[in-house]
Amino acid sequence: MYDELRGRVAVVTGAGRGIGRAEALRMASEGVRVAVADLNPDDAKTTVGAIAQQGGTAKAYAVNVTDAAAVEAMMEEVSRLWGPVGILINNAGITRDNLLFRMQEHDWDMVIGTHLKGSFICARAAQRYMVEQKWGKMVNTSSTSALGNRGQANYSAAKAGLQGLTKTLAIELGPFNINVNAVAPGFVDTDMTRATAERLGLQPDQFKQMAASQIPLKRVGVPEDIANVVAFLCSDQSSFVSGEVIYVRGGPNLA
Repeated sequence: MYDELRGRVAVVTGAGRGIGRAEALRMASEGVRVAVADLNPDDAKTTVGAIAQQGGTAKAYAVNVTDAAAVEAMMEEVSRLWGPVGILINNAGITRDNLLFRMQEHDWDMVIGTHLKGSFICARAAQRYMVEQKWGKMVNTSSTSALGNRGQANYSAAKAGLQGLTKTLAIELGPFNINVNAVAPGFVDTDMTRATAERLGLQPDQFKQMAASQIPLKRVGVPEDIANVVAFLCSDQSSFVSGEVIYVRGGPNLA
């Protein structure tokens, strides 16, 4: 437990399912008041319900992270409700996988827009609250796909871009006592990876077994594995860590 987080205010995007939901639940378990942002309002409400069941405080926001006005309005409402936003976890993302010669421009635009532009918009909106209080934690969600992955030119480019964004924001915001880091998950068992299995014509369990065989720990990740690292990056225990990309992949990053 990180007692110093109790009473802080966080916005977690893409928090309706998978890794984002696990991150929101973990933040709430630390006593953080959590704005659960997701494009799907029902998924956001489900996460809020799970947080309420464990005794936490949360509110659902149906927000498209590429809509700057909607993001600004959410940040303002959250800050009026609970106090200034101090933690931002950028997790909203989609996939539109295809080989380059089949990939359409709208598939490129949607993936880059959601992951990269969305994270920029949320960071820009949140930073002013963090600067004012001279404290803040931002964690962006990259991926091992940032190193390159067949059929994911759009997704890989977005995730690599997030690493550059993370390092730049760490430089710009560091003087205001704001830490900016990124996590880069490897294979994590989520709806997104199950959809990838279907695209490849594989059963989800078969896909997981194939992935686990290539991981030194011989298992795939679960959303809580990522949430645990994010909680550390939001705590005072990591106060001298900024501008880093932490690969959470069950083994060393060999690239």
